[in-house]
Amino acid sequence: MTPKTADLAPAVREQQAPLWLRVGFLICTGIAVSVVLRRISALLNPSHAAPPQLAALDAFFASHAALTLAHIIPALAFVLVAPFVVFRRNALWAERLIYPLGAIVGVTAYAMSIDSVGGWTERSAVLLFNSLFLYSLFRAWRYRCENQSPLERRWLLRGIAILLGIATTRPVMGLFFATSPLTHLRPQQFFGIAFWIGFSINTLIFELWIRSRSRLA
Repeated sequence: MTPKTADLAPAVREQQAPLWLRVGFLICTGIAVSVVLRRISALLNPSHAAPPQLAALDAFFASHAALTLAHIIPALAFVLVAPFVVFRRNALWAERLIYPLGAIVGVTAYAMSIDSVGGWTERSAVLLFNSLFLYSLFRAWRYRCENQSPLERRWLLRGIAILLGIATTRPVMGLFFATSPLTHLRPQQFFGIAFWIGFSINTLIFELWIRSRSRLA
């Protein structure tokens, strides 16, 4: 196999992603969309009947409403565009749009981490995984400029997988919320842990899969 063929093979095989990976991507996308819509709704129409911990979180994000909206609205657009990039190889409009959206999401994520619910534990997770996301986006853009589509796609998919880690954090947070009467943990204590778990799951699963495809090429 020539070096050029070796570079192309992983990208070709990515088109044949297993069903479980495609389903996982769609589930993460659905969770991300629902989370953003719920947050927008809470900012526009605060609920006075929410459980105390959830009400406290709503109040926290409401105190940073402008920055929160500047982050979650581009994030919503990103995750809605991402399926066209993942499943439709010729969606050029989506590929062009996803880069500026990703850059906005990444920059505003840094800004939001300055005053984070989970303190330094959450902040450290955001700094690491958001940096990995922006680095992946930058590498993909560079390969795009060099007209190396297979490598562009590989790095772009990596960035999308990392960003969708925010969706994986939600079931983890749900578990912490559900067990809080027993553990007595508050969101300030478990938010950072949930971020580390959620982002790590997505990043590791994608890396293990893409590297296994590379070894088979």
